[in-house]
Amino acid sequence: MKNILIKLFSPILQRFEKGEGDYNYSPSRRVILLVVGPLMLLLSVGILAVASSTGELAALVPVLVFFAVGAVAMIVGTLGSDRAVANIWGNK
Repeated sequence: MKNILIKLFSPILQRFEKGEGDYNYSPSRRVILLVVGPLMLLLSVGILAVASSTGELAALVPVLVFFAVGAVAMIVGTLGSDRAVANIWGNK
């Protein structure tokens, strides 16, 4: 199942797995991604609930942004390599 998901999300994962040489990886950074990801997804759902009650279409922009950030954090945190996690943090 994991291999199928990696193939499905390969365009996202390949973007962060690029690079050569050394990288600075810390397991705590993966944990942070796995905590922040669901929080961002929850925030996007909350904004969507408020936006649907007000009827403002402009509120869809933060919904999309927070959903995208949360989804990428979850994908890289669960399926990404150590290099992908390091690259998402800036690889310094």
